[in-house]
Amino acid sequence: MGRKLRFSTAIIASAMLLLAACQSQPEVKEPEEKEPAKIEKPVKEKEISGDFPSFGYDLGLTRHVPFDEITKDNVKELGLVWSTKFKEINSDIPNGNQNYPVVVDGVAYVSTSMNFVYAFNAVTGDVIWEWIPPAEIIENAKRTGMINTNRGVAVADGKVFMITNNVGLVSIDQKTGETIKYVKVSDFYPDVTPENGYYETTAPTYYDGKIFVGSSGGDNGVRGFEMAFNSSDLTPAWDEPFWTVPPKGEDWLADGLFGGGGAVWMLPSVDEETGTLYFSAGNPAPDFYGESRPGANPHTNSVLAVDVDTGKLKWAQQQVSHDLWDYDTADSPSIYTATINGEKRRVVAVGTKGGEWFVYDAKSGDPIYENIPFAKIDHPDPTPEGTLVYPGVLGGQNYAPNTYDPELNFDLIPSVEQGAIIKTAKNEEEAGEPKGAGVWAFGTSYAPPADEPAYGTITAFDLNTGKQVWQIETPDVQRGGLTSTATGLTFYGELDGKVNALDTATGDILWTYQTTGKTISSAPSIFVVDGKQYIMITSAGNDPQVFVFALGGDQTQAESGESEKAEDPHAAHKSEEKEEPATTEANGNVIEVNLTATNFEFDTKEVQAKVGDTVRVTLVNDSGMHGVALDEFGMNIEEGETFEFVATKAGEFQYYCSVLCGTGHDMMTGTLIVTNQSQ
Repeated sequence: MGRKLRFSTAIIASAMLLLAACQSQPEVKEPEEKEPAKIEKPVKEKEISGDFPSFGYDLGLTRHVPFDEITKDNVKELGLVWSTKFKEINSDIPNGNQNYPVVVDGVAYVSTSMNFVYAFNAVTGDVIWEWIPPAEIIENAKRTGMINTNRGVAVADGKVFMITNNVGLVSIDQKTGETIKYVKVSDFYPDVTPENGYYETTAPTYYDGKIFVGSSGGDNGVRGFEMAFNSSDLTPAWDEPFWTVPPKGEDWLADGLFGGGGAVWMLPSVDEETGTLYFSAGNPAPDFYGESRPGANPHTNSVLAVDVDTGKLKWAQQQVSHDLWDYDTADSPSIYTATINGEKRRVVAVGTKGGEWFVYDAKSGDPIYENIPFAKIDHPDPTPEGTLVYPGVLGGQNYAPNTYDPELNFDLIPSVEQGAIIKTAKNEEEAGEPKGAGVWAFGTSYAPPADEPAYGTITAFDLNTGKQVWQIETPDVQRGGLTSTATGLTFYGELDGKVNALDTATGDILWTYQTTGKTISSAPSIFVVDGKQYIMITSAGNDPQVFVFALGGDQTQAESGESEKAEDPHAAHKSEEKEEPATTEANGNVIEVNLTATNFEFDTKEVQAKVGDTVRVTLVNDSGMHGVALDEFGMNIEEGETFEFVATKAGEFQYYCSVLCGTGHDMMTGTLIVTNQSQ
């Protein structure tokens, strides 16, 4: 059964005025600018290596590998080669993990929450080196309460590059793990600080001697940006950042008390053929209160194309005008050559939290397919009394990346299915009351529909027609993303710790492995060493781990890993038959559990009880940011609430933050361990 995701109240400040001109049409450089014409260099065919060299495998972020050892015929022979628990390497590593591993020359580079970095022998799991973040990075996360997850690194020029949670950038020696240079973006742009609402979760992109950096914080009203830094010394490579929204007090932000947004919180893609950088910009702030920002709010909820060398705008396309529902264009745009109506075309494709898929001409930005739905869509304007909208604030497609299979000409989109009840502020003053570190600008609150389970979907679109080919439902929301192979397989993870392989052509699940991990929140990286193909994926929760699979590996699973495919298309998220409880009566002790959440961790990570004990849980925080749920015993409470239940059966049960509105909350888990009275 899918988890019920519950969202607690979050109140925020905001205000803006608006630029009336909607920029939904492509913006193209005017010829009279007389800039020197760029000569498009032909891209040389690259020798195929066994690496998974960057976040999206290639610069187009297709997450499609050309490796062919693992096929539909032998995929069931996959087993575990090695796994590691990060906290056994270093107990200071916090909960959660959203890392997308990079593998180069048989070495896997994996980051963790709070910006620890590890170089592993990708075949054996031996740790080659460890990079421990400076104290100021850890102190920043604790001081600000900002999210400290990290989605990965870039590897190039003999260095490992990472964006740090305090809006910094570090280069690390690829062989030794020693720090080469560490800078803060505020060294060059003083307003870009955690104190002003900025934080970092994304991985960097490396291309042609440059490191490209965006940031999170759009919900806090920051001014979104994308910037290039020289990989040699981490100095600015563009004259100035590309700012997605005007400065406060100008244009559509002229008169409000609070406003901004347009954060670029996922990494950009690069088209080497045209020297173009593409990135997605998120929602305007405040999220639900739009009275002080009338109009389109240009360049928010948009795909933007800029010159890779200068950062100058080539074109922009907005997916949601005047967003009132937190429908970021969150995931990175993908670039690839597809067959469209029988002809080869270079395209940019993106899915949104609004549950729609868009495809544009890569060079001109002209729309090819627009507003193609892959989720339930029904979103009237929010009201102070509360409005039920679909999708909810999770999406649609959140940060979880898609994959494109060039042989099938299919784009596969991972998604979330659950609505939200959105309440907007009655006036600007109410919207201007901040509540909770790290979330300042929702204006004002959101919650899921009562008793509505969340589940996920994966949808395949045919680029030739723009039509949906198939869609499957998954038990949990799709938070991690997809990676496909040349043999027609697509791999992905689930929040319950399963790793699956499906047939890219049909959506049929062909292999499932139950790991010992939980809350898988990233996609697999697939690589080859000495002719053998491997699959690596990280898990999150309160015991973050990394797993590597290959043909001939150990097929022993944490529990039975049966296919999740079912005849009933809705079976994935229907209630399952429950085991008979060992007891239904309270006949033991009362266990008092007072949970608090600090820096996106529950301070009580393990609770012990006996069958028959009464467990009374209180979530004592008052930030408005967290909830706690324990599905097996029907618990789902907000801050300040208490829930009491009888531990009716033995086992280990995970409780988790039920406010999965964004990154960071997925780190918040703990375990209830129930033993029999005789034990």
